[in-house]
Amino acid sequence: MRLTLTTRQELTKEVRDRYWRASKKQKTLILDQFVANTGYHRKYAVAVLRQKPRRDRTPDVSTPGAAGVRRHRRIYTQDVTDALVLIWKTCSCIGSKRLHPFLPEMVRVLESYGELCVPDQTKQLLLTISRATIDRLLKPARRGRPRHGTSTTKPGTLLKKSIPIRTWNDWDDARPGFLEIDLVAHTVESTEGDYLATLNCVDVSTAWSECMIPRNRSEHAVCEALHAIRQRLPMPLLGIDSDNGAEFINNHLKRYCDREHITFTRSRPYKKNDQARVEGKNWTVVRRFMGYERYEGDVARIEINALYQDIRLHVNFFQPVMKLVSKTRIDGKVKKVYDTAKTPYQRVLASADVTQDTKDALTALYQTLNPVALYDRIQKQLDHIWEAHRIPDHMVRTRREATNASK
Repeated sequence: MRLTLTTRQELTKEVRDRYWRASKKQKTLILDQFVANTGYHRKYAVAVLRQKPRRDRTPDVSTPGAAGVRRHRRIYTQDVTDALVLIWKTCSCIGSKRLHPFLPEMVRVLESYGELCVPDQTKQLLLTISRATIDRLLKPARRGRPRHGTSTTKPGTLLKKSIPIRTWNDWDDARPGFLEIDLVAHTVESTEGDYLATLNCVDVSTAWSECMIPRNRSEHAVCEALHAIRQRLPMPLLGIDSDNGAEFINNHLKRYCDREHITFTRSRPYKKNDQARVEGKNWTVVRRFMGYERYEGDVARIEINALYQDIRLHVNFFQPVMKLVSKTRIDGKVKKVYDTAKTPYQRVLASADVTQDTKDALTALYQTLNPVALYDRIQKQLDHIWEAHRIPDHMVRTRREATNASK
């Protein structure tokens, strides 16, 4: 009769002790009997019996649990996890590498506004926690990533030869004022009709971000939106770098840049990594908040632009980012080195190219911002915009089917 798994395990434990104490001749006899009883292959039986016998685990009577199982004392209690989740959500659920160096500043700011009240022991644990522990504690709170949207970039070929190409590697000596710009479409599947699109601008040196939805996607409206964003920047606009879309590669924007002495460059076609900074911000600034839904109409545009006024404060003052310092290839492997995560506001203050008056104004603004209240206000605006202006998927499909039927 074939032995059950439990019986074989008990037999193995008993025979293993005798096998380790036996002589070479006795081991052969023990092995023959063991193979006959268990039905194991001889090589597998040798491997099982040669394993070192495990010491019986003594239960830790101070900690409740199953008998014979040693349990470690929990260091990071639920209070630490709750405080960490609050900070993590306030910073828009960023990764541990960006959140870890910003924890002391967030703890200080939240305590000053009374949003975080924890014992000294919990506070000390928050200030000394590692990045790996942050990931482990935040794992239950993380959610799935939204799906990707539809690309709406249409090539503009009119002025390609007069606008020079700039790749991601050409920004080594950039100072504040050089922006990467992109247009992010707010649509689901169909690119037909008049839908909204966000003009996203990112400063290469400081990672300062500005967003605005133009009146439409025409060259005149995009240029007007860029001019409005220029007035909000904490530094003079020195240059822009765009993709090859027709909303950027046109005479109107080219004349504006020539008149205002703004350097105008473009990326290589189909090379998104040339605009790696703004492509990353398309997710962390635009998609993370607005998602991949379709929005239409002037009322939605006005309310989303009002929302972007709060998002720019949240992103630039409370969203630390890491910058790529070096990128080397060694034996076919690429090694990337990043600096310590800092917010765009901190990078602006550290820049010698920004005037002191601008730094003082930003510091005064920062001291008036409650990050939790700001984030809650953003969420309430998002809920309203979602309910009032989102175009459901079935309506988009119905419109497309009706258009196809009319053709």
